[in-house]
Amino acid sequence: MRVLIVRIGAMGDVLHAMPAVAALRAAHPDWFIGWAIEPRWSDLLQIAGDPEDLSQGVGFAARALVDRWYSVAAGEWRKRPLARATRSDIFALRKVLRGERFDVCVDLQGAIKSAVIGHMAKAKTFVGPAEPRERAARWLYGKKVEVTAAHVVEQACELLGEAVKEPLRPAKVTLPMDEKDELWADGVVGRERYCLISPGAGWGAKVWPAERLGRVAAELGRSGVRTVVNASVHGSSESEAAVAHSDGLARAVPCSVGQLIALVRRAAVVIAGDTGPLHVAAALERPVVGIYGPTDPARNGPYGTRQRVLRDASSLTSHKRKDETEAGMLQISVDEVVQAALEMLG
Repeated sequence: MRVLIVRIGAMGDVLHAMPAVAALRAAHPDWFIGWAIEPRWSDLLQIAGDPEDLSQGVGFAARALVDRWYSVAAGEWRKRPLARATRSDIFALRKVLRGERFDVCVDLQGAIKSAVIGHMAKAKTFVGPAEPRERAARWLYGKKVEVTAAHVVEQACELLGEAVKEPLRPAKVTLPMDEKDELWADGVVGRERYCLISPGAGWGAKVWPAERLGRVAAELGRSGVRTVVNASVHGSSESEAAVAHSDGLARAVPCSVGQLIALVRRAAVVIAGDTGPLHVAAALERPVVGIYGPTDPARNGPYGTRQRVLRDASSLTSHKRKDETEAGMLQISVDEVVQAALEMLG
């Protein structure tokens, strides 16, 4: 069997899809599994390959979670949809995907863009959710699957299992361990026992105020645990604000995806909202404190690790990408987060 997974992004969503793919790989180590993904998230898939392959958006998995990945630069295409380079990229991707002659393609994203990519592959069977996130996507699926599981990790197993006609249960995911990133992390934190805080999120409604995270870092510092604040390689206003309110007991560390994995691997506890670094920590089985508001932790919470998830009863589930922090999330106090973190620290 030749199977194509379509889960383009973002970080947390890719991580939520990986236990299903790991289960498929464990059940069928001889099957060919491909993954269509944004290049920036391909580091999550344990990519290896020669530089020429990687420069062309093609890679091979070091420990065979997938056999090959395919570059879907959707973010860049959105910036210049009518450009010749965009059309050239899309036509080249279509040619590569069709040349792979997939038996099954599974859209684990449920968006119009992921459905279009999957449809381009012309697999013998194209499978997607009966109720995708963007309803128009369902018209491109050859087979629609009703998913009943509560958590998105289990939903992915249900969907992929139906596609290959056998039950799948979430399997343990192994994230890459790049030697350069590991040495970098050793130089940054040494043997220090620390909390890692990630202040950002995919949209504003999911962001607990960075100033409060800084006060959490200050309280943890007074308890003997320093804080590392995750920042993008270009820095961020949220990370700067968190550090500014930490009484000098936190520091921002800009890092790549691989470096973030190395930092999380060493963290005593990770504090974040519903965002990629929280789910990296869950995949690495590090203790986590999740701060939730508009997204439901029963569906999108950290999966498979020790955890404390805080969500106020007044929070309403909504995936509308509003800029302001959701009102219920603001009811979560600094003291509650500090207490949860100390519990996870033991």
